[in-house]
This record gives sequence, C-alpha cells and structure tokens, in this order.
Amino acid sequence: MKILVVAIAALAGCASSLSVPDLLKPAAGESLALVVPAKGDQIYECRAGKWAFVAPEAELFDRAGKKIGRHYEGPHWESLDGSRIVGAVKARADAPRAGDIPWLLLSAKSVGAEGAFSKVTSIQRVTTMGGSAPIEPCSQDGTRARVPYTADYYFFTAK
Repeated sequence: MKILVVAIAALAGCASSLSVPDLLKPAAGESLALVVPAKGDQIYECRAGKWAFVAPEAELFDRAGKKIGRHYEGPHWESLDGSRIVGAVKARADAPRAGDIPWLLLSAKSVGAEGAFSKVTSIQRVTTMGGSAPIEPCSQDGTRARVPYTADYYFFTAK
C-alpha cells in the first residue's frame, strides 16, 4: 500500500504536465492550493437490476504520502484538522482510460471548522484509476459492491 501511495504522490507532482479538458478548468479567479491524492472505494448498490452509485469512501494524503483526511458521502472531504467541505458537480469528462471513473470539476463550500480545507472554492478530480460500476449485472436489490479507485483531487481557492 505504501508503494501505491508514493506512486500516487509522484503522479500528483506532475500536475503541470496534466492535460485537463477546458470544461474542467477552475475559474480565472482561482489558484491551486493543494493536490490531494486519494485511495479508497466507490460504493455501488443494486437497484432494480442496475448498479447505482452510493458514495465514495477514501483516505486522503499529502504529496509525501501522509494521511491528511478522508473523503465520504456528500461528497465531503474532511481534513484531520476538522475543516470540511462539501462539493457539487459542475462539469464532468470521461477519463482517458476505459474503466476509470470520470474526471470532475466540483464547486466547494466549507461546512466545518477553519483549517486546511475551509478556503477551498472548487475541486478537480483527475488522474482517476478504477472505481467504475461493476460490469457484471446485479440481481439482488440492496446488494452492495465496493470498487477500488485512486484519484488526485486538486483543491483551488480564490486568488
């Protein structure tokens, strides 16, 4: 696991070479504040014979691979310092690789204490790996599936 976290952190360090579709770019009045690699699961539930997304459940890391928080239903991103934000999807684009969850641009609003995440105004979810709904059909309503994923969350704040 530590190797994966280091690999994720290394990918995050390549932010300047990342090609993001225009519709996922933050507003002109925002600047990059943090790159937050995540590792966890996307949770799906069988509903009427189809997999429906329920929530993410992931740990958040700094670029050195140290755990700094968690990501969960809402969607929320919560720092260990108690600061917490909730996001709302503004735009989405297919991930470059099939089977990876889409890249997103989300608006963010502080819903917790002052801290590392409290000034975040938007979030990009990029460099996703995995996390898409299971390809095998479901037949038992209420059955849940956890699909591993990794992603980098780019946190932006007002300039």
